[in-house]
Amino acid sequence: MIGKIVKGRSFKGCISYVLSDKEAKILASEGVLETDTKSIINSFYMQSLLNPKLSKCVGHIPLSFSPDDKERMTDQFMERLAKEYMQAMGIENTQYLIVRHNNTSHPHLHIVFNRVDNDGKTISDKNDRYRNEKVCKQLKDKYNLTYGRGKENVNVEKLKGAEQTKYEIYHTIKSILPKAKSWQQFEDTLKQKGISIEYKLNGQTDEVQGVSFKKGEHSFKGSDIDRKFSYGKLNTHFGENNPVQEQQQIAIPKETGSSVTENLVSGVGDALSVVGGLFDIQPNEAEEQPRQPQRRIIKKKKRRGQSPS
Repeated sequence: MIGKIVKGRSFKGCISYVLSDKEAKILASEGVLETDTKSIINSFYMQSLLNPKLSKCVGHIPLSFSPDDKERMTDQFMERLAKEYMQAMGIENTQYLIVRHNNTSHPHLHIVFNRVDNDGKTISDKNDRYRNEKVCKQLKDKYNLTYGRGKENVNVEKLKGAEQTKYEIYHTIKSILPKAKSWQQFEDTLKQKGISIEYKLNGQTDEVQGVSFKKGEHSFKGSDIDRKFSYGKLNTHFGENNPVQEQQQIAIPKETGSSVTENLVSGVGDALSVVGGLFDIQPNEAEEQPRQPQRRIIKKKKRRGQSPS
Protein backbone atom coordinates (compact mmCIF):
# COMPACT_ATOMS: atom_id res chain seq x y z
CA MET A 1 0.00 0.00 0.00
CA ILE A 2 1.46 3.31 -1.13
CA GLY A 3 -0.13 6.75 -0.89
CA LYS A 4 0.85 9.81 -2.87
CA ILE A 5 -0.05 13.31 -1.67
CA VAL A 6 -1.18 15.75 -4.37
CA LYS A 7 -2.58 19.25 -3.90
CA GLY A 8 -3.99 21.44 -6.65
CA ARG A 9 -6.25 24.32 -7.62
CA SER A 10 -8.71 22.81 -10.11
CA PHE A 11 -11.48 20.44 -9.06
CA LYS A 12 -12.55 20.28 -12.69
CA GLY A 13 -9.21 18.90 -13.87
CA CYS A 14 -8.81 16.46 -10.99
CA ILE A 15 -12.33 15.02 -10.97
CA SER A 16 -12.51 14.85 -14.77
CA TYR A 17 -9.33 12.76 -14.73
CA VAL A 18 -10.48 10.49 -11.90
CA LEU A 19 -13.84 9.78 -13.54
CA SER A 20 -12.61 9.66 -17.16
CA ASP A 21 -11.68 5.97 -17.05
CA LYS A 22 -14.45 3.79 -18.49
CA GLU A 23 -14.14 1.31 -15.64
CA ALA A 24 -13.93 3.96 -12.90
CA LYS A 25 -16.24 3.10 -10.01
CA ILE A 26 -17.33 5.43 -7.21
CA LEU A 27 -16.99 3.44 -3.99
CA ALA A 28 -18.13 6.19 -1.62
CA SER A 29 -18.77 9.92 -1.42
CA GLU A 30 -19.79 12.56 1.08
CA GLY A 31 -21.34 15.98 0.58
CA VAL A 32 -21.43 15.92 -3.23
CA LEU A 33 -24.23 15.60 -5.75
CA GLU A 34 -23.52 12.52 -7.90
CA THR A 35 -25.92 13.31 -10.74
CA ASP A 36 -23.02 13.64 -13.21
CA THR A 37 -19.41 14.78 -13.36
CA LYS A 38 -20.40 18.44 -13.70
CA SER A 39 -22.58 18.26 -10.58
CA ILE A 40 -19.77 16.71 -8.56
CA ILE A 41 -17.33 19.41 -9.68
CA ASN A 42 -19.79 22.18 -8.79
CA SER A 43 -20.38 20.66 -5.35
CA PHE A 44 -16.69 20.83 -4.53
CA TYR A 45 -16.28 24.28 -6.04
CA MET A 46 -19.15 25.84 -4.10
CA GLN A 47 -17.75 24.69 -0.76
CA SER A 48 -14.26 25.93 -1.61
CA LEU A 49 -15.71 29.47 -1.75
CA LEU A 50 -16.09 29.32 2.06
CA ASN A 51 -12.32 29.87 2.22
CA PRO A 52 -11.29 31.86 -0.88
CA LYS A 53 -7.84 32.62 0.55
CA LEU A 54 -6.80 28.96 0.21
CA SER A 55 -5.30 28.69 -3.27
CA LYS A 56 -4.74 24.91 -3.33
CA CYS A 57 -8.08 23.64 -2.11
CA VAL A 58 -7.99 20.33 -4.01
CA GLY A 59 -6.80 17.29 -2.10
CA HIS A 60 -6.00 14.22 -4.23
CA ILE A 61 -4.47 11.00 -2.86
CA PRO A 62 -4.03 7.89 -5.03
CA LEU A 63 -3.69 4.72 -2.92
CA SER A 64 -1.99 1.78 -4.68
CA PHE A 65 -1.81 -1.83 -3.53
CA SER A 66 0.47 -4.73 -4.43
CA PRO A 67 -0.63 -7.10 -7.22
CA ASP A 68 -0.05 -9.86 -4.66
CA ASP A 69 -3.05 -8.53 -2.71
CA LYS A 70 -5.32 -8.26 -5.74
CA GLU A 71 -7.62 -11.14 -4.77
CA ARG A 72 -8.30 -9.51 -1.40
CA MET A 73 -9.11 -6.13 -2.87
CA THR A 74 -12.90 -6.21 -3.03
CA ASP A 75 -14.78 -2.93 -3.36
CA GLN A 76 -15.83 -3.14 0.28
CA PHE A 77 -12.31 -3.76 1.55
CA MET A 78 -10.80 -0.96 -0.54
CA GLU A 79 -13.48 1.46 0.68
CA ARG A 80 -12.72 0.46 4.26
CA LEU A 81 -8.99 1.02 3.77
CA ALA A 82 -9.61 4.42 2.19
CA LYS A 83 -11.85 5.60 5.01
CA GLU A 84 -9.48 4.40 7.73
CA TYR A 85 -6.63 6.11 5.90
CA MET A 86 -8.57 9.39 5.72
CA GLN A 87 -9.49 9.27 9.40
CA ALA A 88 -5.87 8.64 10.42
CA MET A 89 -4.72 11.50 8.18
CA GLY A 90 -7.22 13.93 9.74
CA ILE A 91 -9.31 14.25 6.57
CA GLU A 92 -12.67 14.65 8.29
CA ASN A 93 -15.75 16.89 8.25
CA THR A 94 -15.36 17.62 4.56
CA GLN A 95 -16.48 16.53 1.10
CA TYR A 96 -14.80 13.54 -0.48
CA LEU A 97 -15.00 11.11 -3.35
CA ILE A 98 -13.45 7.61 -3.40
CA VAL A 99 -13.04 6.17 -6.90
CA ARG A 100 -11.62 2.77 -7.84
CA HIS A 101 -9.64 2.26 -11.06
CA ASN A 102 -8.96 -1.04 -12.80
CA ASN A 103 -6.71 0.15 -15.61
CA THR A 104 -3.42 -1.15 -14.20
CA SER A 105 -2.00 -4.47 -12.99
CA HIS A 106 -2.10 -3.27 -9.41
CA PRO A 107 -5.35 -2.35 -7.61
CA HIS A 108 -5.63 1.33 -6.81
CA LEU A 109 -8.11 4.03 -5.91
CA HIS A 110 -8.28 7.81 -5.84
CA ILE A 111 -9.40 9.92 -2.91
CA VAL A 112 -10.50 13.43 -3.87
CA PHE A 113 -11.38 15.71 -0.98
CA ASN A 114 -12.01 19.38 -0.30
CA ARG A 115 -9.28 20.97 1.78
CA VAL A 116 -11.91 23.51 2.80
CA ASP A 117 -14.01 21.63 5.36
CA ASN A 118 -17.73 21.99 6.04
CA ASP A 119 -17.05 24.88 8.44
CA GLY A 120 -14.81 26.78 6.03
CA LYS A 121 -11.61 25.78 7.84
CA THR A 122 -8.51 24.39 6.14
CA ILE A 123 -7.64 20.68 6.35
CA SER A 124 -4.06 20.83 7.61
CA ASP A 125 -1.28 19.50 5.40
CA LYS A 126 1.43 19.83 8.06
CA ASN A 127 3.94 16.96 7.75
CA ASP A 128 1.44 15.21 5.47
CA ARG A 129 4.07 13.24 3.55
CA TYR A 130 5.59 11.90 6.76
CA ARG A 131 2.15 11.08 8.16
CA ASN A 132 1.20 9.41 4.88
CA GLU A 133 4.12 6.96 5.14
CA LYS A 134 3.33 6.26 8.79
CA VAL A 135 -0.39 5.62 8.19
CA CYS A 136 0.26 3.37 5.18
CA LYS A 137 2.66 1.28 7.26
CA GLN A 138 0.13 1.01 10.09
CA LEU A 139 -2.59 -0.21 7.73
CA LYS A 140 -0.25 -2.67 6.02
CA ASP A 141 0.66 -4.13 9.38
CA LYS A 142 -2.94 -4.15 10.62
CA TYR A 143 -4.30 -6.02 7.59
CA ASN A 144 -1.13 -7.94 6.71
CA LEU A 145 -0.82 -6.30 3.31
CA THR A 146 2.19 -6.89 1.07
CA TYR A 147 5.07 -4.45 1.39
CA GLY A 148 6.53 -2.98 -1.78
CA ARG A 149 9.52 -4.65 -3.40
CA GLY A 150 11.70 -1.63 -2.77
CA LYS A 151 14.82 -0.48 -4.59
CA GLU A 152 16.55 -3.82 -4.25
CA ASN A 153 14.21 -5.56 -6.66
CA VAL A 154 13.87 -2.84 -9.28
CA ASN A 155 15.01 -4.03 -12.71
CA VAL A 156 17.54 -1.31 -13.52
CA GLU A 157 17.99 -2.52 -17.11
CA LYS A 158 14.38 -1.60 -17.91
CA LEU A 159 14.86 1.97 -16.70
CA LYS A 160 16.13 4.80 -18.88
CA GLY A 161 17.92 8.12 -18.56
CA ALA A 162 18.17 9.81 -15.18
CA GLU A 163 16.11 7.17 -13.37
CA GLN A 164 18.46 4.42 -14.49
CA THR A 165 21.52 6.43 -13.42
CA LYS A 166 19.92 7.13 -10.05
CA TYR A 167 19.48 3.41 -9.32
CA GLU A 168 23.01 2.65 -10.54
CA ILE A 169 24.39 5.19 -8.06
CA TYR A 170 22.18 3.72 -5.32
CA HIS A 171 23.48 0.18 -5.80
CA THR A 172 27.10 1.37 -6.05
CA ILE A 173 26.94 3.39 -2.83
CA LYS A 174 25.15 0.58 -1.02
CA SER A 175 27.84 -1.93 -1.98
CA ILE A 176 30.89 0.16 -1.01
CA LEU A 177 29.61 2.09 2.02
CA PRO A 178 30.11 -0.72 4.59
CA LYS A 179 33.80 -0.97 3.61
CA ALA A 180 34.56 2.75 3.53
CA LYS A 181 36.10 4.06 6.76
CA SER A 182 36.37 7.74 5.80
CA TRP A 183 35.02 10.32 3.39
CA GLN A 184 38.29 10.19 1.42
CA GLN A 185 38.18 6.42 1.03
CA PHE A 186 34.51 6.61 0.12
CA GLU A 187 35.16 9.25 -2.54
CA ASP A 188 38.16 7.44 -4.02
CA THR A 189 36.19 4.22 -4.41
CA LEU A 190 33.24 6.02 -5.99
CA LYS A 191 35.60 7.73 -8.43
CA GLN A 192 36.79 4.33 -9.65
CA LYS A 193 33.14 3.57 -10.45
CA GLY A 194 32.71 6.78 -12.43
CA ILE A 195 30.80 8.64 -9.69
CA SER A 196 31.94 11.98 -8.29
CA ILE A 197 30.91 13.79 -5.11
CA GLU A 198 29.87 17.43 -4.91
CA TYR A 199 29.68 19.23 -1.55
CA LYS A 200 27.40 22.15 -0.85
CA LEU A 201 29.02 24.67 1.51
CA ASN A 202 27.78 27.63 3.47
CA GLY A 203 29.23 30.65 1.67
CA GLN A 204 30.33 32.36 4.87
CA THR A 205 31.50 29.55 7.14
CA ASP A 206 32.60 26.87 4.64
CA GLU A 207 30.51 24.43 6.67
CA VAL A 208 29.34 21.45 4.62
CA GLN A 209 25.56 21.46 4.35
CA GLY A 210 24.80 18.87 1.71
CA VAL A 211 26.16 16.26 -0.66
CA SER A 212 25.32 15.25 -4.22
CA PHE A 213 26.46 12.39 -6.42
CA LYS A 214 27.10 12.76 -10.14
CA LYS A 215 27.47 10.16 -12.86
CA GLY A 216 27.67 11.22 -16.47
CA GLU A 217 25.33 14.14 -17.05
CA HIS A 218 23.03 13.35 -14.13
CA SER A 219 23.42 14.62 -10.57
CA PHE A 220 21.29 13.79 -7.51
CA LYS A 221 21.21 14.94 -3.91
CA GLY A 222 22.14 12.13 -1.56
CA SER A 223 18.73 12.19 0.16
CA ASP A 224 16.98 11.92 -3.24
CA ILE A 225 18.83 8.68 -3.96
CA ASP A 226 17.99 7.28 -0.55
CA ARG A 227 17.38 8.80 2.87
CA LYS A 228 20.31 6.83 4.23
CA PHE A 229 22.60 8.73 1.82
CA SER A 230 21.87 12.25 3.07
CA TYR A 231 24.91 14.24 4.22
CA GLY A 232 23.87 13.97 7.86
CA LYS A 233 23.47 10.18 7.77
CA LEU A 234 26.73 9.66 5.87
CA ASN A 235 28.65 11.99 8.14
CA THR A 236 27.43 10.07 11.18
CA HIS A 237 28.60 6.87 9.49
CA PHE A 238 32.09 8.36 9.03
CA GLY A 239 32.31 9.64 12.61
CA GLU A 240 31.13 13.25 12.25
CA ASN A 241 34.18 14.27 10.22
CA ASN A 242 34.24 17.29 7.94
CA PRO A 243 35.00 15.82 4.49
CA VAL A 244 36.61 19.02 3.24
CA GLN A 245 38.91 19.37 6.26
CA GLU A 246 39.68 15.66 6.00
CA GLN A 247 40.91 16.19 2.45
CA GLN A 248 43.09 19.12 3.49
CA GLN A 249 44.97 17.24 6.23
CA ILE A 250 48.66 16.64 5.33
CA ALA A 251 49.68 13.00 5.40
CA ILE A 252 53.12 12.28 6.88
CA PRO A 253 55.13 9.71 4.87
CA LYS A 254 55.48 6.51 6.89
CA GLU A 255 58.88 5.58 5.48
CA THR A 256 60.61 8.69 6.86
CA GLY A 257 59.64 7.84 10.42
CA SER A 258 59.74 11.56 11.27
CA SER A 259 57.37 13.06 13.79
CA VAL A 260 55.28 16.19 13.37
CA THR A 261 57.79 18.13 15.51
CA GLU A 262 60.70 17.05 13.31
CA ASN A 263 58.88 18.15 10.17
CA LEU A 264 58.19 21.54 11.72
CA VAL A 265 61.87 21.95 12.63
CA SER A 266 62.83 21.03 9.09
CA GLY A 267 60.47 23.66 7.78
CA VAL A 268 62.07 26.32 10.02
CA GLY A 269 65.53 25.21 8.88
CA ASP A 270 64.57 25.67 5.24
CA ALA A 271 63.41 29.19 5.89
CA LEU A 272 66.53 30.16 7.86
CA SER A 273 68.92 28.70 5.30
CA VAL A 274 67.50 31.06 2.71
CA VAL A 275 68.37 34.04 4.94
CA GLY A 276 72.03 33.13 4.77
CA GLY A 277 72.79 29.98 6.70
CA LEU A 278 73.04 31.72 10.09
CA PHE A 279 72.08 28.48 11.78
CA ASP A 280 73.68 25.19 10.96
CA ILE A 281 70.52 23.19 10.42
CA GLN A 282 70.47 20.64 7.65
CA PRO A 283 66.85 19.52 7.13
CA ASN A 284 65.97 16.29 5.40
CA GLU A 285 64.74 16.73 1.90
CA ALA A 286 60.94 16.76 2.10
CA GLU A 287 59.20 14.23 -0.01
CA GLU A 288 56.68 15.53 -2.43
CA GLN A 289 53.15 14.91 -1.24
CA PRO A 290 50.76 13.23 -3.71
CA ARG A 291 48.01 15.43 -5.02
CA GLN A 292 44.56 14.72 -3.67
CA PRO A 293 41.78 14.30 -6.22
CA GLN A 294 39.90 17.53 -6.79
CA ARG A 295 36.36 17.91 -5.59
CA ARG A 296 33.72 20.24 -6.83
CA ILE A 297 32.58 22.48 -3.98
CA ILE A 298 29.28 24.31 -4.30
CA LYS A 299 29.02 27.38 -2.08
CA LYS A 300 25.84 29.26 -1.31
CA LYS A 301 25.92 32.74 -2.82
CA LYS A 302 26.10 35.57 -0.31
CA ARG A 303 23.05 37.76 -0.21
CA ARG A 304 23.50 41.22 -1.59
CA GLY A 305 24.31 43.70 1.13
CA GLN A 306 25.87 41.20 3.54
CA SER A 307 29.38 42.02 4.73
CA PRO A 308 31.93 39.26 4.51
CA SER A 309 32.60 37.39 7.75
